[in-house]
Amino acid sequence: MSIILEQPRVDALKNVMQLLRDWQYEGAPMQLHPGDLGWSWRFGPEALAAALRVWSRNEQTFAIGFLDSPDLLRLALAPGSYGDEELAGQLVADVTHPERGILPPGTAYVEARCGDLVPAMFREAGWKPDEAWTPLSRDLSGLVEPPGVRIELVGADLVPLRVTVQRAAFSNSTFSEDRWSMMASGVAYADARCLLAFDADNDAVAAITVWSAGQGKPGLIEPMGVHRDHRGHGYATAITLAGAAALRDLGSSSAVVCTGSDNVGAVAAYKSAGFQALPEVRDWRREASTVL
Repeated sequence: MSIILEQPRVDALKNVMQLLRDWQYEGAPMQLHPGDLGWSWRFGPEALAAALRVWSRNEQTFAIGFLDSPDLLRLALAPGSYGDEELAGQLVADVTHPERGILPPGTAYVEARCGDLVPAMFREAGWKPDEAWTPLSRDLSGLVEPPGVRIELVGADLVPLRVTVQRAAFSNSTFSEDRWSMMASGVAYADARCLLAFDADNDAVAAITVWSAGQGKPGLIEPMGVHRDHRGHGYATAITLAGAAALRDLGSSSAVVCTGSDNVGAVAAYKSAGFQALPEVRDWRREASTVL
């Protein structure tokens, strides 16, 4: 039976999340995680469903795509399907050609960290290696060092401070109290924690949100940021340690994150919190002239 491409309905989001949870395991490529969708839930379930694509055969889903922006698709493949030539060929064709309704005409990008076959087919289809990313991972089998600063779990009373730190950490952030509440209402947030770090003057200086994928599976950091007025004091390391400890408490086997390789400060902060850098990965770019 041929592979079917579909956009899931809102009532299918829970099932998509569960599939992504099932696909996480130690040693897997650092591809799309349920926490990525949990963070995107801040825009609402309807927007999230509209950004998703699933590829199925015989009523079994083998690949999930998430439009993190209109011109960037992030992919995840089910374990055991990385070498599936029919699936890989269909994925690359659907993503490459704008008439398939996934990526628009013009320059576009795809994140495909799913073995060797799919990236090789993107290359054959004219896609070029693009931005470099550094995956990092910290084993959580042992205790996590204390952060050395006061850490608070974000509830309704701390949401305004959480929003302030997020917007001060990321210059283009559109985060808001309503969006935090929407995110916290999502199905993935039951296995997530949002934390704030405070300095000696009781100022909120850093924030992190971490997402478990279930007992014995890698948990994701998405996002972590330090208030621009409080950088250079080790708060990125402190809040990352707090996030790793929260994931350990949730039963995660490791804490994982992937950051742009050119963001040397973030890479250094994660390493100082006990994370190990894994081999660099790259996105793929399709120029407008590639599309026939």
